Amino acid sequence: MKRVENYVIPAICAVLLALAGCKREAAGPPKQRRTEDTPVTVATVTNVSWDRTVSITGTLYPKDEATLGAQVEGAVEKTLVDFGDRIVSNQELAFIDTGSYEAQVEQANGNLAKAEANLGNARRNFARTEELKKGGVASESDFDQAKAQLDQGEAEVKAARGAASVARLNLERSQVKAPFDGAVSRRVVGRGDFVKVGSPLFEVVNDSVLKFIFPVPERYGSFVKKRLPVTFSVDNYPRETFTGSVYLISPSVSTVSRAFGVGALVTNTDFRLKANTFARGSLIIERSVPTPVVPLESVVNFAGVTKVFVVETNIARGRSVTVGRIRDGVQEIIEGLKAGETVVVSGQNRLSDGTAVVLQSAEPSQPGAKPALAGADSRNTTSDESR
Repeated sequence: MKRVENYVIPAICAVLLALAGCKREAAGPPKQRRTEDTPVTVATVTNVSWDRTVSITGTLYPKDEATLGAQVEGAVEKTLVDFGDRIVSNQELAFIDTGSYEAQVEQANGNLAKAEANLGNARRNFARTEELKKGGVASESDFDQAKAQLDQGEAEVKAARGAASVARLNLERSQVKAPFDGAVSRRVVGRGDFVKVGSPLFEVVNDSVLKFIFPVPERYGSFVKKRLPVTFSVDNYPRETFTGSVYLISPSVSTVSRAFGVGALVTNTDFRLKANTFARGSLIIERSVPTPVVPLESVVNFAGVTKVFVVETNIARGRSVTVGRIRDGVQEIIEGLKAGETVVVSGQNRLSDGTAVVLQSAEPSQPGAKPALAGADSRNTTSDESR
């Protein structure tokens, strides 16, 4: 009997141990194959109506600018303005040896009066000679001499009148005047300086209207038209935006920059903007264009690559995108996404291409707003998106 017990008891124990091992083996593999889904928050790519723009940088040139040069030779008697002074058209700015040119005018007028008197005598003499010739008293030579004196007198009067006109013109030119309304940007000469014809005297600008000149890439050539609006800002007014409208378009593209020049007129209200100021802004080439946008947080930049994670049937797929403007917390997507696709807003640091995800929140209805708090039921999320 003891022998039987010695064989039965060990056999029973062996069977129990085998059954226990099978249970552990059956329960073990499912636990090893199960993967943990990564929780993420998501948002839907939406279209918003944004103006289509081109970023621009350029310079605000004055509409008119000139370097006033001396038109006569002489010493500068007086300067009446300095740099920064506002001027109006035909305002006197300086005098150049006006006393000498006034004397020349008087001399020219005297010579003209003398020539006119001589012409009067020549005319009377010619009339008498002509009558005497008809009566047979004056000879042909007397008549020819009288006619020659008359012609000479007429020529001298014309020359004297020309000299008087030149003298008056030089006197007028000795009084330097403003060519247009504007301001003096530089005074070159002062009292006592001797100037020759062409010597620079003043630099003046018309800054009531400015020309915003900037390059535009050639790919936008078919979009740029006259009267398109331009908005820009300058460094000395960083929180203000100024406007203008296109009025000049270059007919050729630079072979170096592959861009063409565009000019916009800008009204310089209260002369706040200074000529030759650097400016940056946007050229609006199309109004209210449907533009795909995503929350700013969904865009990831790493190693020079800009991408987002797109959720497709609960699988995250990395996708490279081209981004544009940032406004009101959303990022413009120029290329790579279309409206209706779902992108990951948070949790990207735990993702790689092909990672399984579980949605924990959905974006609110308004683009650019913050996503809902994590922890919302995924079934409710799907229902909200479908609406």
